[in-house]
Amino acid sequence: MNRHAKVKLALLIVAMSVWCMRPSVAAAQGCALCVTQAAQGGHRLIDALRSGILVLVFPPMAISIGIIYISWRKRNQFREPAPLSPISASAHSKED
Repeated sequence: MNRHAKVKLALLIVAMSVWCMRPSVAAAQGCALCVTQAAQGGHRLIDALRSGILVLVFPPMAISIGIIYISWRKRNQFREPAPLSPISASAHSKED
């Protein structure tokens, strides 16, 4: 990657970061109904909302970690062995 491409990529990342920090984009992340219900709800609703978030976050995270761990453990299982160099191949054929 040449210097011009690196500068262009850095400017793109900065521009996207600035664009995402705009108030209209940042405020668009919440559903109006969810915000209204959470604001009007009492302590029990807030606790239930927090529990619901945990229930929705942890199982996919655990599954993802499990897949990554299994992939990491079996990363070399299906690799083909490196071919012998011509020198070692001829040495092995002479021994037989």
